[in-house]
Amino acid sequence: MYSLIFRTLLTRLDAETAHHLSFSGLRAIDRVPGLRRLSRAVMSSGTADPAEVLGLPFPNRLGMAAGFDKNAVGIRALTQLGFGHVEVGTVTAHGQPGNPRPRLFRLLGNRAILNRMGFNNDGAAAARLQLLQARADIAKLPEQRRPIIGVNIGKTKVVDAADAAEDYRQSAELLAPLADYLVINVSSPNTPGLRDLQSAAALEPIITAVREAAAEAVETPRSTLGHVPLLIKIAPDLADEDVIAIADLALRTGVDGLITTNTTIDRSVLTGSDRDFAAAEAGGISGEPLAERAFEVLRLVRRHVGDRLSIIAVGGIADERDAVARLGAGADLVQTYSGLIYGGPMWPGRILRALRRRA
Repeated sequence: MYSLIFRTLLTRLDAETAHHLSFSGLRAIDRVPGLRRLSRAVMSSGTADPAEVLGLPFPNRLGMAAGFDKNAVGIRALTQLGFGHVEVGTVTAHGQPGNPRPRLFRLLGNRAILNRMGFNNDGAAAARLQLLQARADIAKLPEQRRPIIGVNIGKTKVVDAADAAEDYRQSAELLAPLADYLVINVSSPNTPGLRDLQSAAALEPIITAVREAAAEAVETPRSTLGHVPLLIKIAPDLADEDVIAIADLALRTGVDGLITTNTTIDRSVLTGSDRDFAAAEAGGISGEPLAERAFEVLRLVRRHVGDRLSIIAVGGIADERDAVARLGAGADLVQTYSGLIYGGPMWPGRILRALRRRA
């Protein structure tokens, strides 16, 4: 049924408009207690599969990746679908409109998404207010169903690279007290110069600034690690030696984990008319074509770091076989975005029930 609706109705709408409409609908259901309970019973039944990762009690191992809920406005609503954690953002210290529309495109033939959103968000101060409300909302849920909240932070576009560490620090100061874990995003292709911050020389001061800000802002962290866990989200387009360099930097600086991976700028992963279309458009590609490289990066990192870092795998997870494979290759958690767009609201529950059966 969802496939029919998607093909005949949603694909007639601009992709960003369709996203806002569907997310608004889910949040509307969440505001009505009876509908919220019914929705949860239908879509997320049988999804409990607790796991401790990063010193935090995750209700299950599947989460919503950053980019879907940029302003932290629908965290409890997303738990209706079964997600055990929601990573909000990317949030920047200062609000910004992002790139001009259209900036989000479906690549239907490859079950992929092309986006050049450009970190459109309301800024860290606004996100803090939304997270305060989100914390109050999820506190009403039974303890075992309360999602873990990750906060993904990035650089404000107008801030010079030389001032990036201070920009990230400002976001961390405001958001760390409300985050179960923090993510440094230096891997989006849609902010000019951002990926240059993945070099060890540029990234280390950002890590230091965020860790110090979180330590100062949070006296009693939720994690049993004794601090707010910090992760770095990396790009799939890095050479293997650069991936290893970031992993080594993470180990040396006390980072707790890596997220593998962000979107790719490699158009060769696409086929047919989608490839021709994407060749003429800026932006990063997510979805099934990303799976192979994202899997390679996951295995590379896990072989190199052993059990010294936690890894969240994201990129091209289309069904339960993909999720099982990522966990089997060493991921502690998996995330999705495009899989939900193409699979529909029942998709997360199906993935999670399959993971429980195969456990």
